[in-house]
This record gives sequence, structure tokens and C-alpha cells, in this order.
Amino acid sequence: MPKVEEIFSNVFLIDGKLATKNLVKGSKVYGEELVDVDGTEYRLWNPYRSKLAAAILKGIKNMHIKPEANVLYLGAATGTTCSHVSDIVAEKGSVYCVEISERSMRDLIKVCEKRSNMLPILQDALNTEAYAKEIGKVDIIYQDVSSRQQSEILLRNAKLLKKNGYAYVAIKSQSISSSSDPKSVYSRFLSEVAGTFKLLEAVDIAPYSLLHLFAVMQKLTSSHE
Repeated sequence: MPKVEEIFSNVFLIDGKLATKNLVKGSKVYGEELVDVDGTEYRLWNPYRSKLAAAILKGIKNMHIKPEANVLYLGAATGTTCSHVSDIVAEKGSVYCVEISERSMRDLIKVCEKRSNMLPILQDALNTEAYAKEIGKVDIIYQDVSSRQQSEILLRNAKLLKKNGYAYVAIKSQSISSSSDPKSVYSRFLSEVAGTFKLLEAVDIAPYSLLHLFAVMQKLTSSHE
């Protein structure tokens, strides 16, 4: 019998491998392995395919993505990590999936069709007014976008985050500046958002994803957003 350990709410280790409880039993999203333990089905969560999974395995301590949370997911792509977030927030939570690529959106929609707590939004994450009324205020912003304007995207979307809400950001140094030292890129990003967010922790997620810093931040009470 596999050993199941819950390390965060709705996040598990099964014989040492990261997993979430499958919200849609029998359904896979990206070819992941399904594991049945005493009638409960889990989806193994590949850290080489998900920066959030990588950050968890690299030891982040602040995990506020939990059941019933409403999450604004910027850069949803084809839905790999989104689907695990969907598992975590469960039926009473919501995942608003913003993606700019029409090609990725076609695959994302197929995932959302099976998961009632996921809503696909084809939009540029800089254009927050296009979806602000649709989603209202959220508990969490999760950002994984390939853009030079990563800090601006986070700041524009911060107004959709509840007071004292949290942001989980995969800072992509090569997207911001491929010619600069990654550490200086991370430092500049964090300084640009410092007036709105307090950094709680940050982890380098190598070897799962190279040249990425995964940051967990909290919206400042004094923020005017």
C-alpha cells in the first residue's frame, strides 16, 4: 500500500512523489500517472512540468493556495499547473485562467470543460480591465508569464487581489533580460513591486526549471491598489 502524507492542504506525497487528489476521477491532463489509494485517486505532480510543484519540493513554507481559495492564474498555458491548483482549491474554489495564446487556449478549454472550478479567459494579462468585472477580487494571484513586463503585469493585477492577499510568481530572468545576470534581474523585479508587495520567501527552482526564481509575496496593507 502506498504511503500517503499530506504536506499542505490537498497537497500530498505518495511514496515521496508529489501529488494532488484528482477532482475529476479517471481524467488526466498532461499524461500524468494516476494512483489509487483506498479508493481515492491522486494525480502525480511533475516538478519538471510545473514551477509550483518545483517550488514545493524545493521547500517553500507559505502555501496559501488551499481549498475554497479563488485564484487568478496569469499565464495558464495549456493547463498543466492550473489543473493541480484546481485539485487543491476543490469544488468550492475557483481558478481564473488567463492566457494570451489562442493555440494554448484551445487545449486549456478542453481541461476547463471537465473542471467546473476553472474558467478560461483569452486575454493579455496587462489588460486587466478586460476581465476585472468578471472575476472580482481574488485571494491569490499566480503568475507564470514569459514577458519583459513581469513586474508591471503583477502590479496591474494587484488591484484584483484582496487586502493581505498573496502572489506566487515564477520570475523568468531570461524573459526579462537574457543579457543580464539572473540575480540582478530577480533583485530588480522584487524592488519594482516592493511598494505593493512584501516578499515572504523566494527559492531557486533548479534543477526543475533553470534561471527561475519562485517568489511568494503578500500584498501590503498600505498598498493603494
